Order: sequence, then structure tokens, then C-alpha cells
Amino acid sequence: MEIKQYLDSTYLKTAEQANLSEAEDAKVVSSFIQEAIDHHFKLIMIRPKHVALAKKMIMEAASKVLVGTVISFPEGTNTLEEKLAEAEKAIHDGVDDLDFVCNYEAFKKGNSTLVKEEVLKCTQFGLSHHKTVKWIIEVAALTDQEIIQLSALIKNVVMSNCKEDQYASVFVKSSTGFYKTENNKPNGATVSSIIMMLENSSPLPVKAAGGVRSYEEAVEMIQLGVKRIGTSSALAIISGQKAQSRY
Repeated sequence: MEIKQYLDSTYLKTAEQANLSEAEDAKVVSSFIQEAIDHHFKLIMIRPKHVALAKKMIMEAASKVLVGTVISFPEGTNTLEEKLAEAEKAIHDGVDDLDFVCNYEAFKKGNSTLVKEEVLKCTQFGLSHHKTVKWIIEVAALTDQEIIQLSALIKNVVMSNCKEDQYASVFVKSSTGFYKTENNKPNGATVSSIIMMLENSSPLPVKAAGGVRSYEEAVEMIQLGVKRIGTSSALAIISGQKAQSRY
């Protein structure tokens, strides 16, 4: 299986989270970008502040690697206006994919109107600039019923307001990889959560993010039907190794 074109190689830690200086962190980010270029991964997923650097390195290498970033990360509680402003800056810096964190806490509290509006406006904004849009629903924070309902909400907003040929550019994505779970429970994609997402977001594609750390796990997700895999373990996956990272 040609697995590289499913892999969004991901590095989203801040310098503080990685216990690094800003200069050390910049070197780690550059190494991840270069690794994605060298191994022809589908995309490099990084924090917004690094988008311009990634685009520069990729253009200089005449590479086809895409650049993705996260919006309202990792909590998803920014206002609609803040999310749009962050997305606009990323687009200016050369981003290809915008991975918005859905306001899942608002959804859990019953405020589906707020969530529908942000999905509509942010999706339309991204598509109008010819970008791929992904909605992170944070499955570890949701019950099974909420996973089903939120996946369906995103699908229904997109199908009601976008053209059919745009559906493939709007993903439902499982996780940030930063959600804190109790008792070391999975904080990313699981087989059961991905199946629920696939069944309830179709025809929108699904991205499995968080917890995919080996070639076998990646293949399993692809066979289920996901179109992208977000992982900090992309090199280990293509090398047939098992990474230790939780993302």
C-alpha cells in the first residue's frame, strides 16, 4: 500500500510544551518540514506561526508537500471572528489546509446554533480561497451519541450550503491529540470512533488523528475508509516501526 499520501506529518507542540527554547523549537519544526519533503508525505501540519517557513522550504525544494495548520487550537473556544482572522493570516502565509477545532464544548452544552454558524462561515471562507477545510470534533471529549450527532451536524451544514464537488474538500477529523483524558484512556482516533464518524459524516471524508503510531494501525484506518491520517509518527509508520508518541 502506498501509504505516504495519506499521512499528514504533524508537529504541534509549543516550545514550552516540548521544554525547548524558541530557537531549539524552530530547529525541530524545520526538521519535521524537511522530513516531510524528503519522504514525500502528503502534508506537514504545524502551528500557524510556522506556516510561512514551511511554505518557503517546500517551494525552495520544488516539493508537492502541502502545508496545514490548526485554528483555535486546541480548545476550539475562540469566537467565530477570531477563527476567521486566524485562518485569514494562515492563508496569507501560504497554507493549503485549515484544520479548525470545532467548539465542541458549546455543542455539548446544547448550543448547536453557534456550532452550525462557525462550521458554515469558516467552511465557506476556506473553500472560497480554494483551501481544504477540516473540522476537529475531539472524540475523546464526546459520548458516542455526541460523536454521531456532531459528525452529522457538520455533514448537514456542508451539504445544505456547498456544491457537491466541494464535499471532498471538507473533512471531519477526530482529534487534536492534546485532550487530557482520565486513566490514560485514548485521546485520539479509535476504531469505534472512526466508524461512527464515517457512518455519519459521509459523503464528507474523515481524517483519523491521534493515536495512529504504526504501519498496521495506519493500514487499519485506511481500510476502514479514512482519507487522511494525522500523526507525529509518520516516519516510524513508513519504516514499519511502532512510535511511542501519543499523537
